[in-house]
Amino acid sequence: MGASPTVTDLPANASGNQLAWWMAGALLLGLVLVIAYPVYGPGRADAPSAVGTGPGAAPAARPAGTPPDLSSMTAREAADPLFERVMRAASADNSTEVVTFLPMAIAAYGLVETLDADGKFHLGLLRLTGQFNAEALEDAEDILSEQPNYLLALALAGDASVALGDSASARGYYTRWLDAYETEVAKQLPEYIGHESMFSEMRAKAEALGRNN
Repeated sequence: MGASPTVTDLPANASGNQLAWWMAGALLLGLVLVIAYPVYGPGRADAPSAVGTGPGAAPAARPAGTPPDLSSMTAREAADPLFERVMRAASADNSTEVVTFLPMAIAAYGLVETLDADGKFHLGLLRLTGQFNAEALEDAEDILSEQPNYLLALALAGDASVALGDSASARGYYTRWLDAYETEVAKQLPEYIGHESMFSEMRAKAEALGRNN
């Protein structure tokens, strides 16, 4: 299976209309690879199970051999599978897939008219994965400006600060994470449940950095 186009393949003199059409085509190709391949790929007779249960969860399982109905997807529903694909690839140290799908995923979230806190976290984590560290910190701060104790944003801000070499700010964010944890988790937000697997690593970082004053 050949590599998909990335943002670096777009000519520098492309017009606005050309850019829009290119993005639509690239995202469509990415979605076909992300959603259809697990159904039709080698040795995959069964449809994939959902990842998580929150807004960032993968699409619900389809009967084997049933193609995805891309036309019925909202912009957010199209963006989330790309996010999941990049995160799985990054976790597996699959740099080829990360490089292929990361630009598509970032562009996909850019097409969502209004992102909620979970969507902004997804975008920020994608940017952090791509080493767009300052932008990732801006995404986290955007969330925290409205929800100061939002655990996902505090962890994102802490990680972005570490990547930017600002250990003092990282300690501040992670200290806030520890202070807010019990109260925030008790809220049982869908995105907390959907990203529950991340919390053990977040806590480890928080305890290592947040209390290391």
